[in-house]
Amino acid sequence: MKFKEIFRVAWEAILKNSVRSVLTMLGVIIGVAAVIVMVAISAGTEATIQEEITSLGTNLLFVQSSFSRGGMGSNPTGGLVFDDAAAIAAEVPGVQGVVVEQNATANVKGNGITLESVSLLGTTADFPSVRDMGLAEGRYFNDLDVERTQKVAVLGSSLAEELFGDQNPIGETITVGNVKLRVIGVLAPKGLVGEVDYDARLYMPISVVFQKFTPSTLARLRGDRVRLIYVEVAEGADPEEVITQIELLLAKRHDVSLDAADFTITTQQDIIATQESTTAAFRSLLAWVAGVSLLVGGIGIMNIMLVSVTERTREIGIRQAIGAMPEDIRMQFLTEALLLSVIGGALGIVLGVGGAYLFGMVSEMRTVIVPESILLAFGSAAIVGAFFGYYPANKAAELDPIEALRYE
Repeated sequence: MKFKEIFRVAWEAILKNSVRSVLTMLGVIIGVAAVIVMVAISAGTEATIQEEITSLGTNLLFVQSSFSRGGMGSNPTGGLVFDDAAAIAAEVPGVQGVVVEQNATANVKGNGITLESVSLLGTTADFPSVRDMGLAEGRYFNDLDVERTQKVAVLGSSLAEELFGDQNPIGETITVGNVKLRVIGVLAPKGLVGEVDYDARLYMPISVVFQKFTPSTLARLRGDRVRLIYVEVAEGADPEEVITQIELLLAKRHDVSLDAADFTITTQQDIIATQESTTAAFRSLLAWVAGVSLLVGGIGIMNIMLVSVTERTREIGIRQAIGAMPEDIRMQFLTEALLLSVIGGALGIVLGVGGAYLFGMVSEMRTVIVPESILLAFGSAAIVGAFFGYYPANKAAELDPIEALRYE
């Protein structure tokens, strides 16, 4: 029997029991769609994390304090201090910029408007270049402003709009807590990075935050302690060499060995790689869970094909009597199983791609369609159809023609 004839007979058999065929394909449809949607969610999460990390700046190193179990207070001589940042900037070759940050919150008054619990960020002069922030107008504070604890402020774009609307805020005075600051600049829009709204922040010299906005007496005494220093590696410099120089410098300044260092240094690539390994494992788990649906769909196909063989035993006997070989019968039923799985796979792709786009639109989670997941899901559906369809097809091929003709 020619393949064209085998395909026609198989297609007619599927159409003859269309409702049953659709119900049989549901397992495959759901399995394929689930694989595509779950991988899209995982890939979207991974892409979001990577963009958030890279949006912090380019070629960054993160120098972070390491403390004993008792926390910062248990080791008064350990960890990073503000002067470490200055030493890195001055003594380590290949460093483009260094930034230290200190957070606080306070009420802000300006132009007759009061905003409560505004996020304050005390930082250093290299912040715009290191953190890839642009200025919309005015200027950012410089090293001299930080050194002299100048009471100046730079506003995030949305904060400036809330306080001054369309007015130019440069030169205006605002009250932050009980401290009066002069506005010297407005940052260009940055948007949300992670859960941080950079446009709603107020930026000032870190020395002002240490002096005026450190919350307790103990904290003020230890106000030059910092948890994190951002280091931007100059273009063309070897990051590994820069890391080595920073480690040697800080170990010497803190009088510790590298094995007992009270700081750690990581790169953006380290963080991205860690996140990718976590999301990859999560994606694999999701794919395996979705694969169970394909397995269930395959079992459903085998079950229906066994029922079909039983129902069509006499038809099989007639075909054998008029010359159909066992291989023809086997191919006929195997083609039916493959058609069920392939059509189900195609419908599952449509449902999965559409579902992934819809999920990304209606939820806060980003989705990214991964073409490989479509090929994997469709290929798995075809393999499932062939695997679970072979046993019923083989059983049909091995029927005795005489017994089959007698079957009622």
